[in-house]
Amino acid sequence: METLMVDRVHGSLRLFMHRNAVFLCERLCAQFPSETNVQLLATCYLHNNQPYAAYHILKGKKLPESRYLFAMSCFRMNLLREAEDTLCPVNEPNIEVPNGATGHYLLGMIYRCTGRMSAAAEQFTQALTLDPLLWAAYEELCILGVAEDADECFSEATALRLQQEHASTSALEKSNFANENRILSSSLPSSLGDIIPNQMKQLHANNTAEVPGYPHARATALRVQNSTTSNVAQFDTPSPAATQTSSIVPPPLFRNVHAYQTTISGDAPTKQKANGANQPLRRKYLDEARLKKVSGRLFNQSSDSMPRRSARLSRETTINSNSNSNLSQFGGNGTDHSSGKLRVNSSTPSKLCSTAVRSVQVRKGKPRATENFDEGSRYEVIDEMWTDNVPATSSTASTTEGRFFEQDKAERIMSQESKVAIGIRELLGLLRTLGEGFRLSCLFKCQEALEVFRKLPESQFNTGWVLCQVGKAYFELVDYLEADHYFELAHRLSPCTLDGMDIYSTVLYHLNAEMRLSYLAQELISIDRLSPQAWCAVGNCFALRKDHETALKNFQRAVDERHYNAWYGLGVVYLRQEKFEFAEHHFRRAFQINPRSSVLMCYLGMALHSLKRNEEALDMMEKAIAADKKNPLPKYQKALILSGLQKYAEALEELERLKEIAPHESSMYALMGKIYRQLNILDKAVFCFGIALDLKPPAADLAIIKSAMEKVHLPDELMDDDL
Repeated sequence: METLMVDRVHGSLRLFMHRNAVFLCERLCAQFPSETNVQLLATCYLHNNQPYAAYHILKGKKLPESRYLFAMSCFRMNLLREAEDTLCPVNEPNIEVPNGATGHYLLGMIYRCTGRMSAAAEQFTQALTLDPLLWAAYEELCILGVAEDADECFSEATALRLQQEHASTSALEKSNFANENRILSSSLPSSLGDIIPNQMKQLHANNTAEVPGYPHARATALRVQNSTTSNVAQFDTPSPAATQTSSIVPPPLFRNVHAYQTTISGDAPTKQKANGANQPLRRKYLDEARLKKVSGRLFNQSSDSMPRRSARLSRETTINSNSNSNLSQFGGNGTDHSSGKLRVNSSTPSKLCSTAVRSVQVRKGKPRATENFDEGSRYEVIDEMWTDNVPATSSTASTTEGRFFEQDKAERIMSQESKVAIGIRELLGLLRTLGEGFRLSCLFKCQEALEVFRKLPESQFNTGWVLCQVGKAYFELVDYLEADHYFELAHRLSPCTLDGMDIYSTVLYHLNAEMRLSYLAQELISIDRLSPQAWCAVGNCFALRKDHETALKNFQRAVDERHYNAWYGLGVVYLRQEKFEFAEHHFRRAFQINPRSSVLMCYLGMALHSLKRNEEALDMMEKAIAADKKNPLPKYQKALILSGLQKYAEALEELERLKEIAPHESSMYALMGKIYRQLNILDKAVFCFGIALDLKPPAADLAIIKSAMEKVHLPDELMDDDL
């Protein structure tokens, strides 16, 4: 009952029937309240989004698996201190973290959420050391900026280690299976001695007749008797009375040759040997009518298949002669695959099957003859996987066949090991490319990351995750058109993927694609309205419509410690609301997460300039220009700051350099016109204002530029500083 219930619980979990799994597992724990079953119930609770229930039933448990599940429940409930104390108790410093690599990963996540980044990196490194294929740990190390090169993490040494682990695991599984069969072999004779005298075996088969007395089991009977007074094989017949009154289910089909040999080789318990010696010899030949009845009952054979008496006597003579030579051979020239037995043609000598059956040599002086009924000889099919443990006969053909079989088996094993080695190297090669690209992307070495991602095969490159990484790289490079292209491909390929969609919405914001941004926000809300990506998209929508208050509320709902784009969005809103202290705080938080972003440096410098901290602002603009020489925004902002400091010559030099990068920016020409007006170079001022108007500036800037152009010839005190 317990095994059945555990199996059904696992089946429900596999089919995502979490409520059903919880119900069945609660019944299981009520009937069999072991800690292992409690762990299974806690797993069901966690799958059913009930961490509080798992917390309640696991509190105080000491087994490693229980500690891990309890820590996971605490983590899900944001009880980070209790989760940490469970994984590494303070009063037990030498205790191991439960669940190996995953336990260290969970502890690293706890450290990261509590701001202990160096300790988190140490735990993630330990997790990756224990399990080189734990991608989540490498991903966290990349985000923290401390990941080693992917070539070192997924190296050839790692491949050799994984091969050794796979080989040892396979050997352990085979050893465990062999041990189970040896236990069966050692316990089988004593258990059968009280049930079936004279080493009789009743073997299960799927396609054989039903045995009377066992209405729910279908079996084949193979009964062999060892005579202590003669080397002549004797036949042992079933006892109808014993069969009908016994309530014991027949033993399972022997899949292990060791168990089979133990049963037929004469190594029975002493009690059984004594009983066999005292029993009178049974008749060698059975009455024909009774034999028909018995064979029909056991093997469901029709009378049409009965051989003639002369042929039967001939086979019996052959069996006796084989018994005198102390050999008992199983063989046939035809195989019945549906019943799992071999059929022997009575008109031809028995031959060895080349692969499926091997001859069995029994101990000298203790021959065994195969059971022979009127319908013909029947032999047990020995599983091919065990035939290498069966001694070969003195036959030269059998020895040769055994040698070929062993050679073929060795070749198959080598082929399998070669496939495993190739598979491990291919997987590590793929992870090496993906890992290095992601590491460079997290370090904001975007051009290098793009070069690595382009090395991927087409099937891997054209996936949502890789396309999003490429889009992010172009976004950091301020190439919004290319970023839009790859994000659109990723969203089309994986429309329900949320990762990266916050950055995609920011790309659309910078491109002023209001309609597409609104549609994207609606899609993300329909997928998961509580996700930070959805709130970021909605916030960008309202920011694009100049509804800063509503945008601010949406950005606040999305913020987490690693979401630099949300910090950036909040900073932009505060900057436009002229809440410069808040703007500087949020830009700085975003800059700490992404210290290589030219855009973040520029906006942080703008906030500092608004706070009249011009020297700090200039330093930040210089860093932004150095981070991305093709980004026009920091160059313009630097010229604007220099103009405010009345360093007009330096401002004009910066604007001339900007003209080479962005020759069609109306705001650049408007600022040049203002500087020329301050330098009293009026003709150039009018010329620059005219170009700015010809470039069709935004409506908000259009009126300002016209007003400045009309006031060029007015005295300085009548000029405004709107530009």
